[in-house]
Amino acid sequence: MSSPKRATLPRWCLKTRLEIAAEYLAEHVAPHAAEIDTCPDALEKALAGLGDLHLLALRCPQQYGGPGVDDGEFRQFQELVARTSGALAFLQTQHQSAASLLAKSDNEALKQATLPRMGSGERRIGIGFSQLRRPGPPMTRATRVQGGYQIDGTVPWITGLNFFPEFMVGASLPSGEAVFGIIPFTPTEAIQFSEPMKLAAMESGLTVSGEINGHFLPDELVVDVKPPGWIFKNDQINITLQGFFALGCAGGGLDVMENAHAKKHNERIRIARNQLETEVSACRNAMMAAQASSGELTTEEKLKLRAWAIDLAMRCAHAAVAATGGAANMATHPAQRLLREALVYTVSAQTEPIMEATLARLTRAEG
Repeated sequence: MSSPKRATLPRWCLKTRLEIAAEYLAEHVAPHAAEIDTCPDALEKALAGLGDLHLLALRCPQQYGGPGVDDGEFRQFQELVARTSGALAFLQTQHQSAASLLAKSDNEALKQATLPRMGSGERRIGIGFSQLRRPGPPMTRATRVQGGYQIDGTVPWITGLNFFPEFMVGASLPSGEAVFGIIPFTPTEAIQFSEPMKLAAMESGLTVSGEINGHFLPDELVVDVKPPGWIFKNDQINITLQGFFALGCAGGGLDVMENAHAKKHNERIRIARNQLETEVSACRNAMMAAQASSGELTTEEKLKLRAWAIDLAMRCAHAAVAATGGAANMATHPAQRLLREALVYTVSAQTEPIMEATLARLTRAEG
């Protein structure tokens, strides 16, 4: 799979960047989506292509060489990538999240040395802090020592082995605060990683767990120290954010249905696709409005939107399977891949309230 030549893009508006991204995804990613889902080498080429177009740190501020796009525009990009390849969407968002967290850091020296190199992928960084959501004793602990922190414990989920030389870890302090810092994503005397996990979808992203025993994190690589409960407050603010990946998956299902209609000329496929597309658009508009709102919507209303997006991802993927027929049972068929990706988006960044909202929607009484 070829990738475009590296080029330094002027700071155009994001609409132009979205058009560039859409063209790249259509020409270089969509035809290889099945291979990207299973082959790390193919996924690496797809990720490098985004880097060649300087699309890997879109929320990096302009003063650090990035475009500094706003939240609404960034969500359009995330949905676009997810519509084309779930594996690529999931992998690149790890790096995008690391860049976003670093951009908010007070560590100016680290920002200046790192952020200008992240948009192109010259410096790649993953993330590993979902364990901060887990109840009970902290899985990953930080202890203040001279010149930095000692990190110990388990990081149960880290995506991007061999793609990211480093990752941003989150570790709990005895005070309840959490230290975020950049550590190696390669084995060291203090850090070891499992074999890549066997996953139903997006396995090519090479997700592993990590065991850390006495790794020294110097102050120079500390990104931030967050207050107690930060991740839960952040999850509450960002309830609908992951929903845009689910909407991308739903859009992929609509694309498969369109292809099925073109082959079979069955009017019921066209009608069903149009009905689902109308619902996807309504959900997208509602989620965009929720993201732009400053507290007008309640948490319960945002949870319902997230559950709606999850439901749409699964229903559109299922409809794509039904419209395709027996061929959708092939592991390489787009409908099969989208159905598995919908499973991933059902549980990505899941909290207990999101799980409950999802179950409530899936078991609601039909009128």
